[in-house]
Amino acid sequence: MPRPKCCRRVCSEPEVTYFKPAGIRMIELEEINLTVDEFEAIRLKDLLGLEQEESASKMNISQPTFHRIIVEARKKVADALINGKAIKIDGGNYKMDQQRNRRMGRGFGFGGPATECVCPNCGYKEQKQRSIPCGSTKCPKCNSLMVRGD
Repeated sequence: MPRPKCCRRVCSEPEVTYFKPAGIRMIELEEINLTVDEFEAIRLKDLLGLEQEESASKMNISQPTFHRIIVEARKKVADALINGKAIKIDGGNYKMDQQRNRRMGRGFGFGGPATECVCPNCGYKEQKQRSIPCGSTKCPKCNSLMVRGD
C-alpha cells in the first residue's frame, strides 16, 4: 500500500481561480486543472524567488517533493500558454497556514485579505468581490476603473 500524501501548507488560496485565452469561447476551450499546492509552489519559487529548500520548508514538505510539484505545475502552465488552454485553480492536498493568516490579519477560511476596491478619481470604496479583480470593476459614481485598496 502506498504511503499517504503529506498535506501541503498554503499561505492563502488564490483570489482569481480561472484564466482563459482571450477571444476563444468557453465552450471551445480545453481546461487544465492546477491544484492549489501547485499554485503555491509557483508563487513561492517563481514569483517570490525563494530557493527550493526554503519553499519546501514553507509548504511543510521535502525538497524532492517540492521539486516534483513545481515541475508538474510549470508543465501545466506551459501547456496552457502554448496550446491555448484555460487554467482552473482548484483542489489538491493542502491546508491553510493558520499561523500565517493570523499574523497577516486574515480571517480563517477566507482566500485572502479582506480588502476593498477604491476609485482613484472620486475615492468611492466598495467591498472587493472574490475572483473579480478591482481593475475590471467600474466606479458607480464616476465610471472610472477601480483599483485595489490596502
